[in-house]
Amino acid sequence: MTVPVVILCGGRGTRFREQTAVRPKPMIEVCGKPILWHLMSFYAAQGFKDFILCLGYKGDSIKRYFLDYAAMTSDFTVDLSAPNSVEFHSDSVADWRVSCVGTGLDAMTGARIKRIEPFVKGDTFLLTYGDGLSDVDVRASVEFHRSHAGAATVTGVRPLSRFGELVTDADNVRTFAEKPEVEHGYINGGFFVLDRKVFSYVSDDESCTFEREPLENLAGDGELMIYRHHGYWQCMDTYRDLMSLEAEWKSGRAPWRKW
Repeated sequence: MTVPVVILCGGRGTRFREQTAVRPKPMIEVCGKPILWHLMSFYAAQGFKDFILCLGYKGDSIKRYFLDYAAMTSDFTVDLSAPNSVEFHSDSVADWRVSCVGTGLDAMTGARIKRIEPFVKGDTFLLTYGDGLSDVDVRASVEFHRSHAGAATVTGVRPLSRFGELVTDADNVRTFAEKPEVEHGYINGGFFVLDRKVFSYVSDDESCTFEREPLENLAGDGELMIYRHHGYWQCMDTYRDLMSLEAEWKSGRAPWRKW
């Protein structure tokens, strides 16, 4: 059975208020395409083409994007005497299956996950955030998940520090690194692999935040494992992050571009 990809798309993206006043954060464009499109293209290139989008704030714009997707990305002919008959002239239309699910305007991440439970038909599903890109090997993470008995696997990453690192000897700077990798520990990079059992750890309560009690309880119960990723990972929390993603794309070597 197909492993679906659940993407959290409902937050307000307050750090991008100048852009999210008119569209949700996953629709902010990286070089002319929504970051959501980049993320979904990344998954699809690895064989995961069944998507469940958890919508909230300004979710209508995401619905409209996918309802119009074929027409906006292809040449087409419409017979005006039979307007429901449209002939598309492109073989590049994405072969994705996209479920757009309203999960509440102000619901937190755990509640959004609980509310898409009826749309997940199999025993395993993928989960990530709609504002980050990576070159993680998703298939390998699924294989790792299936190799252990835990209900959840989180991709752990070591992001670049935002500040230059100084290694000193007394008053002498011995080494300087402008953007060193965080040296100790891992952070939650998203790109989860989860079993249906995880639905019992989240609730429909709007305040249920997946990154708090549900993940804490999964860890406490020995159900949470880490898949370590040492490659590229970049969230889009700030305008500076957006500029970094755009620079990667313009270079022609965007690490997440697997297609």
